[in-house]
Parts: sequence; structure tokens; C-alpha cells
Amino acid sequence: MADADEDVSVAAASDTCAEVIDRISNAVITDREFLGTVLTAALARGHVLLEDVPGTGKTLTALTFAQALGLEFSRIQFTPDLLPNDITGSHVFNEQTGEFEFTEGPVFANVVLADEINRAPPKTQAALLEAMDEGQVTVDGTTRELPDPFLVIATQNPVEQEGTFELPEAQRDRFIVKSSIGYPGKEGELELIERRSQRNTKMPTVDPVLETDGVRRLQEVPERITMDRSVREYLVTLARETRQDSRVDIGISPRGIQRYFEAARARAVMEGRDYVAPDDVKRIAEPVMQHRLVLTTDAQIDGVDGASVVRDVVRQVETPTPKS
Repeated sequence: MADADEDVSVAAASDTCAEVIDRISNAVITDREFLGTVLTAALARGHVLLEDVPGTGKTLTALTFAQALGLEFSRIQFTPDLLPNDITGSHVFNEQTGEFEFTEGPVFANVVLADEINRAPPKTQAALLEAMDEGQVTVDGTTRELPDPFLVIATQNPVEQEGTFELPEAQRDRFIVKSSIGYPGKEGELELIERRSQRNTKMPTVDPVLETDGVRRLQEVPERITMDRSVREYLVTLARETRQDSRVDIGISPRGIQRYFEAARARAVMEGRDYVAPDDVKRIAEPVMQHRLVLTTDAQIDGVDGASVVRDVVRQVETPTPKS
């Protein structure tokens, strides 16, 4: 990375991102594309929604990301009886001073793992909306800034599981990407057994690549990335086509298009380019758009999901050739 008073170059930022993914890969058994998607969200100052069955490594992924980025980590276990103040914090009476003092909730951290977010009712889920949108929380009429950078990694169980609440559309739209770890391959599961056989081995940890200031400077790099007019039109066309699909009730919102633009620029940084290529737009299309689509009842009955709609749209829209 550059000195504190210098801008980070795109090449240096790309190398740093690769090193972050390398270190996390040593601790988490998953593929690099998935880790790249999560890091894309962090670069774009967005938040991540992970949907998977229990036991696939979602918690370890969030923890090691915080460690590799040198950021403070906090975990919130969402349950049906969790209250909004359990997340944001509350005022507690101090008998010594005779005054109420604010006690920060677990949301006051750089990386917040909202574990099994869809096990809490919508009112509690909504406690994160202001935090995710504006980097602040308001408690009893007083607004307090959250740490910067601020990244929410929320996990949810598949909605078919008992005891889950579907995330409201407004909540889903706050996540820049949705992804899934999935099951590891055979060699990966053999590696898990090998680790388990060494009973004295602690949970994997990683050394930090960056610290807080370094992450902030890394997040500034996508702002310098350019996007040709033809590529911008391609991105907008892909998003707008989701609104025309007969399987979709509500397509990508204008806010979703902006977040798509931000994610594409972040992806270009990771590839070491100072411009967005059509492949960047394609590569990030599914994680950015799939969770923002509201499908028709017939489509849901037929087992259609947002990811398949996005893949169809990407196939149907002609890829541009930007001017050199």
C-alpha cells in the first residue's frame, strides 16, 4: 500500500485484495470467487447477505474477513425474542452518577455478523436499516455515528426452514450482494476432517493484511474507476430487463442500479484495471441482482429463483464492445 498521504494505485489495490483472499483461503474452505464477491461488497462500501444451510462456514468467513482487514468484529445472534435495543444499544441508569448512560450495542463494530437474521421478526431486522444506509443509529432521539468502515455480513437460513421470517424487500435492497458458500468439494471435506482430527488445533485465524485506515483508503480506489458509456448502457439495460421479465413482479430499483454500478467498479479494481469492462458487469450481475427481484406467485410455485432470471437476462442482452 502507498504512504498515508498518497492515493492507493489500482495495481496496489488489486495486489492487496489478492493477498486478503489468499489469507482467508488458508482458513476458510471455499472457492475464491465467493470470497471475491464478499470483498467486492467491502470495497464498494456495501453489505453482504449469505444464504446457506447451517454448518457451511458462514461465521468463520465473516470473522476471518474482519481479521484479514484488521477490523473490529462483532456477532449478533438473531432470535425470535431479540429486541431492536439489543442491537443498537440502550440507556442504562448509573447509580453512582444518578444519570442514564448510553451503552453501545454490538452494532458498534467495523464488521458486524448478523447471524441467522431471518429468525428475528421484521421489526428487529429493521433496526439495521438506518445503520446499513447511513452508518449511524438513532436511540431515544439521539443519533450516534457507527465506526468507519462499517460492513454488515448477514446470514440467513433458506426460507423453507421452520421458524424463519422472509426478509422484507426494503431490507434485501440494502445488501449490495447476496451469495452462498455452498458445500465444499470432496477434498475440502477431507481437509475439514483432517483439521478436526487434530484436537489441539484451534479455530483458524488469519493475520491482518490491512488496518482501519488502510481499508478506508482501499475503499476510495473504486471512485477513480471509469466506465465507458456503452458499458453503462449495458449495465442499465440488464437491470431494466428484469422489470420486463414475465416471471418478475418487481425488478431492479434505481437504487439497485446505483449499487450495481458501484459493485462493478469495485470488481474492476480487484482485476487491476482502471476501467470497468463488460465482463465485470456480467460477473457481478447475479450476486447484485438476484435478491432484489420480487417474483410472481406462479414463478415461485414453479420453483423459479432470482438467480435463474438474472442468468437468462445476461444471456439475452448483447454484450457491448467498448471503444478503445
